[in-house]
Amino acid sequence: MPELMDQETKASVIELLTHMDEPVSLLLFVDDDECEACQQQRIVLEAIAELSDNLVLTIFAADDHPEQLTRYTIDKFPATIPIVREDHGIRFFGLTAGQEFTSLLETILMISTGISGLPAEVEALVQEIDQPVHIQVFVTLTCPYCPAMVHMAHQFALVNAAIRADMIEGSQFLEIVQMYQVEGVPRTVINETTVLDGAHPETILYLTILQAVDPERFQQIAAAMRDAQGLRKVSPLDEAQTYDILIVGGGPAAMSAALYAARKRLNVGLVADRVGGQLKYTAQIENYLGFPGVSGNELLERFQFHMESYPISELVGTQVTTVEELDRGFEIVTNDGRRFQTHSVIYCAGKEYRRLSVPNEERFIGRGIAFCATCDAPLYQGRVVAVVGGGNSAFTAARDLLSFASEIHMIHRRTDHQADAFLIEEVRQDPKTKFHTPYRVRSFIGDDRLSGIEIESLNGDGITFLDVDGVFLEIGLSPNTQPVKELVALNDKGEITVSPNRATSVAGFFAAGDVTDVLEKQISIAVGDGALAALSAYEYLVDSGLVSKRAGIDNEWV
Repeated sequence: MPELMDQETKASVIELLTHMDEPVSLLLFVDDDECEACQQQRIVLEAIAELSDNLVLTIFAADDHPEQLTRYTIDKFPATIPIVREDHGIRFFGLTAGQEFTSLLETILMISTGISGLPAEVEALVQEIDQPVHIQVFVTLTCPYCPAMVHMAHQFALVNAAIRADMIEGSQFLEIVQMYQVEGVPRTVINETTVLDGAHPETILYLTILQAVDPERFQQIAAAMRDAQGLRKVSPLDEAQTYDILIVGGGPAAMSAALYAARKRLNVGLVADRVGGQLKYTAQIENYLGFPGVSGNELLERFQFHMESYPISELVGTQVTTVEELDRGFEIVTNDGRRFQTHSVIYCAGKEYRRLSVPNEERFIGRGIAFCATCDAPLYQGRVVAVVGGGNSAFTAARDLLSFASEIHMIHRRTDHQADAFLIEEVRQDPKTKFHTPYRVRSFIGDDRLSGIEIESLNGDGITFLDVDGVFLEIGLSPNTQPVKELVALNDKGEITVSPNRATSVAGFFAAGDVTDVLEKQISIAVGDGALAALSAYEYLVDSGLVSKRAGIDNEWV
């Protein structure tokens, strides 16, 4: 054993293991070829197991134990799982030598005692997470900062059964390293989308997880932190004031409009059901200039932090029911009966997911019917799902589900699909996908939650019942123009008709983003729309004598 531990190290390990309470089983999974790393990890675990009667090593060869691979979701070798009576969601993929030898010992002691070692307040917060979380910490065996992040992830997994935490030794799994663009360690990936680089305290890991699984709660906490640091210059919306501009909406167009209007030193207010718009449902963005490969949550965070660094008034969590025109200005009425007056409006309410309008649809929304595969795909691990739609959103949803669902039914009213060819090919070539075209959904079936759907062939081939655990409706979005449909001109799609400067049919009322008839719906276009609408609204206010021109402000490049 001298090649692994000298006598001093061995004595230290023995002393550490005397503090164990419960016996720990070490499960080692090796592949059929007995790779070199598998052999090395076996040596490491055998050496440790010899030092305590409370450690039991069991080795599983992949070919001989397929049921164990499935049970513990093992897809990489070598894989080490320490357990005490039950699986704690803790994984080591690769070698636990070098710096990661410490990680293994700390985790053995932790699960044996059942004491996470987290600060009490952090442990309480982690226990409240009610969404599935997959933490992957990429390490090298020479990194002195990596063990802290590995152990922290394992601490989180110990206290919450919804969390799985993997250590991944980068040198053993280069394909995964390239996929997640790991160029430095530790790199922590949450739910395959949200990335945290470097070593951080427990609160930062918690907030990063929250950003991935509960963006609204994350935004609330982040806002409170920025308030405490004096970085957020937001005040509550006030019914007693008359604003220069009130912005309806919370997506990229609205945030851009608010920023540009605030930079014009206008009295600006923003009313939104939630902040983020479609960014909240976008996992990865690759075409926003200057931010290649950025997640939707990260871009949203940057947008919001930037906007709220300017003095604006906000009312978030409330819906606008009507916008009424006054003699000189407008009044915005919310669903809780409050009324806010303004000289001008920039309407950026975006779009919402379309419904099928079939029996039991509303009943099962949130109980088996969902709209965001990016958010909810992990909930359908090993389950049967259906995706309704035939465009890019439907095939993107199917692609997100391929890593989780056991079977995916694609349902579309037409024989042909309107998605990009590469997306269609990627989904079609996976054997777990089954296509039903041309079919329509007749009804949703279930008791307390969805258990199946009835679909009808449009070729006269009859009705089919599908047992499914979930359905993703990917049939497009409708513009949120109900509050203004009697006020401004709309096109046949229900979108607000705008001029090149984003003015509408009503003077002083501007619109921007996905809610308008602008042809392409892209984040970059929405951001530009919001800026243009704000500059146009400023000119309108000046020309109408409602505000004085702000000295020292140039319209060019602001």
